[in-house]
Amino acid sequence: MTTMRISVLGAGAWGTALAIQAARAGHEVQLWARDAAAIAGMRATRRNAAYLPDSELPAALALSDDLGASTAHAAEGLTIIATPMSGLRSTLAALPASQRVLWLCKGFEAGTGRLGHEIARELQPAMRVGVLSGPSFAQEVAAGRPTALVAASDDAALAQAAVDAFHGERLRVYTSSDPVGVEVGGAVKNVLAIAVGVCDGLSGAAPDAPGLNARAALITRGLAEMLRLGLALGARAETFMGLSGLGDLVLTATGDLSRNRRVGLLLAQGLALPQILAQLGHVAEGVYSAPTVLARARDVQVEMPVTQAMVALLEGRVSAAQVVELLMGRQARPE
Repeated sequence: MTTMRISVLGAGAWGTALAIQAARAGHEVQLWARDAAAIAGMRATRRNAAYLPDSELPAALALSDDLGASTAHAAEGLTIIATPMSGLRSTLAALPASQRVLWLCKGFEAGTGRLGHEIARELQPAMRVGVLSGPSFAQEVAAGRPTALVAASDDAALAQAAVDAFHGERLRVYTSSDPVGVEVGGAVKNVLAIAVGVCDGLSGAAPDAPGLNARAALITRGLAEMLRLGLALGARAETFMGLSGLGDLVLTATGDLSRNRRVGLLLAQGLALPQILAQLGHVAEGVYSAPTVLARARDVQVEMPVTQAMVALLEGRVSAAQVVELLMGRQARPE
């Protein structure tokens, strides 16, 4: 194995987990956060108490609050942007065009409706960029549990660099030349996971409440929505049958560690959205992505009834029970 210099920008759960994985693999890794106090705490305890308190940081993993130093560290290696979607634009803008960059965030940018590759094309047209995505809970990656991801880029060498950086006995990394499809899958599945959480949260409340049949229908029809939007934006159909489409959707919609699913469960209990977000304590991207996904779908004349119902619910215009009625009351049509 060739040792690579890697900088992970953003010390949330997912960025920390990948930094742990790369350091364990023998690479020279720096994990950066803008919060100097948080970095000092991690140095002292060798733990990221806020996000991954049960995972020890390898001794070889360097910690930094100096963005310039972390950028220089990976000048000939690989830079991983591990911020939320809201931080992708500013982080990309702060990097030299010569940097090789992959981002982990999933969603459409609020306000512009752009995906990550569209933001990069606008800000850094010469930069070699891509996305690393797939069905993955950070806690399991940090713990060394088997996981598979996909690195997608128009630059085949960059996708291969992600394999070189992270592929190992417990983490498999596949490559894709369809970043559009991978990004659409990663964005839309968070919204659909809220819908499945609502369905599961209502199950058993009454004799006619939704159950496992309804969950299967939501996941299947949600996947169809995801596919329609992806094709309209230039993605390839087969991408949505892979890790970043069906794989990520199933995990996020049904896994107990999913924050987006948890939002749906709590909405079904009648909790207000601000109360839910305060209780979560961490970002649930589907809450912020839902209206932007719907707006982008309308721009390209794609119908997304599950997403539309979730936007209405998140905005307080309908109740969780009314969402089920809305979806089940739709006119029959060919599948």
